[in-house]
Amino acid sequence: MNKIKGWFSEEENRTVIFIVISGIALILSFLNVRSSSIPVDLAWIAIVLCGFPIIKEAFLGLVYELDIKADVLVAMALIASVFIGEIFAAGEVAFIMTIGALLEDRTVRKAREGIEKLIAITPRTARVIRDGIESVVPSEQVKAGDTLRVLAGETVAVDGIIISGQTSINQSVMTGESLPVDKGIGDDVSSGTINQFGTFEMKATRVGEDSSLQRMIRLVEQADANKAPIVTLTDRWATWIVVIALTSAIITWLVTGEIIRAVTILVVFCPCALVLATPTAIMAGIGNATRFGILIRTGDALERLSGIKRIAFDKTGTITHGKPEVVAVRSFSQNITEDELLKIAASSEKYSEHPLGRAVLNQAKNKAELPAPQNFVLLPGRGVSATVDNKHVIAGNRELFEEKAVSISSEILKSTQDYVNDGCTIIYIGVENEAAGFIALSDTLRADARNMVERIHSLGVNTLLLTGDNSHAANHMAKLTGIHDVKSQQLPEDKMNAIISCQKRNEYVCMVGDGVNDAPALKTAYVGVAMGGIGSDIAVEAADVALVSDDIQRIPYLLKLSKKTMKTIKLNVAFSMGLNFIAVILAITGILNPVVGALVHNAGSVAVILNSAVLLKLKDI
Repeated sequence: MNKIKGWFSEEENRTVIFIVISGIALILSFLNVRSSSIPVDLAWIAIVLCGFPIIKEAFLGLVYELDIKADVLVAMALIASVFIGEIFAAGEVAFIMTIGALLEDRTVRKAREGIEKLIAITPRTARVIRDGIESVVPSEQVKAGDTLRVLAGETVAVDGIIISGQTSINQSVMTGESLPVDKGIGDDVSSGTINQFGTFEMKATRVGEDSSLQRMIRLVEQADANKAPIVTLTDRWATWIVVIALTSAIITWLVTGEIIRAVTILVVFCPCALVLATPTAIMAGIGNATRFGILIRTGDALERLSGIKRIAFDKTGTITHGKPEVVAVRSFSQNITEDELLKIAASSEKYSEHPLGRAVLNQAKNKAELPAPQNFVLLPGRGVSATVDNKHVIAGNRELFEEKAVSISSEILKSTQDYVNDGCTIIYIGVENEAAGFIALSDTLRADARNMVERIHSLGVNTLLLTGDNSHAANHMAKLTGIHDVKSQQLPEDKMNAIISCQKRNEYVCMVGDGVNDAPALKTAYVGVAMGGIGSDIAVEAADVALVSDDIQRIPYLLKLSKKTMKTIKLNVAFSMGLNFIAVILAITGILNPVVGALVHNAGSVAVILNSAVLLKLKDI
């Protein structure tokens, strides 16, 4: 029973017990076991335990909601079977229907286990240090700016930045990475991740509902297969099938005079397999995506993705890392090597908070040995000025050098041109009132971006780059990734209009972005995909899908999964409709009786559920 308890939910446990008891009763009934203490057919036990709940739900739905669905037809088949004395057939119908429903619930619950696990791992408490005193408080009482201590083996309660200590973090719940990631001072940590080794202290940045784990839980909970249009379609078919089944049963009874044939029609005409065809496939697809760090917010997103003709990408933070990095250091001074020029520039930027200055500082090796700058001055919009090793240094743009009356040689300017054409930013370095060289910085391409684009093209989907950057940077990145269509210097409304233009040509677009400026485009696109890790909250809320780990390699797999899901749905629908049609013909001709009809019909329902469950095992390639 402990195994059953772990495998099924509490409500499912009760259903399992009813099924076991009903199964034993049906076996005894089939063997015609009788006793003086039990004068009735033991199949009645199955009717009571499994059949009554079906009849009750059908009655309540019909009376209070006018809901003419599959359970109405099942209930009528049960009652009709009992009425003509086919007690075993009635018990068998109820028994197998209940098994089918249990399998559906199990498949759906299996698909959504990711949600349950996310909720289960939510930390309940945190070690907070206030006024030098450590205390354990409920995680919801942690405030932004609090200092937290996390011991080895503990789960990080909120998002934050490490301020003391080093460790390795298991972030598989957030990124799907199988190996722990080394973390040190200045590194970000997310709620729900696990501290593998040493103790560290962190400063809380995002707490409560704003934490990464809570945001992810909210996203996953919005995954609702019932929003898919095709689910509504199959429900509508199910209603018509009920009407057709009743009409066919009545006509057959009147023509043949055999009520058993009419009852058999009711049994085999139940549209359970048809109703199960779509939601089980969609929920299995959503569950599969969750395993790979893809959070699908609505079931119909999978359906819409299968019809995508073009994917539009934002540049910064999507196909690039979104952070400037040093790509070149060039010295034009005979007395200063390139390594020395980098060291001088890094020292002058040591107190700078500008992203470009931090990028230069991060590039320098042995940062602890860099001399501290003297007379440091930050010049907004220009650069910095400082004294390094008793030498006056300026680092910044051409405007800074003009203001300081330091000329930049034509040789240096000519050498920077290729980098400028590639969209790089140039920091000129001046030492003792002479231009000594320059450092080129650029937002670097994600290593897997080109492979991702090639895989998308292999699926027959075109690509488009939409960016607010200048044409040089846009065209350079597009060339590196293999994206042929580029639109640069795009404002938010420009991106949105570009997507509208494509979709007016029936070229449905999937937009992939991460920033606030991408929100209108994400909302306008046929499908919006947000970078859930580094993306803004607004972008994530505007999108249909979020990539938790910011792994753009998952996008081709997402397209593959959507097409596979829709193929599964179509196969389920075709199979269930075909099986029903054949079974009804056999029932009308008298070949099938209620008992065999119940077996055939419910075998179809189980087959549909198992076919959908295959999606849970689909693997990325």
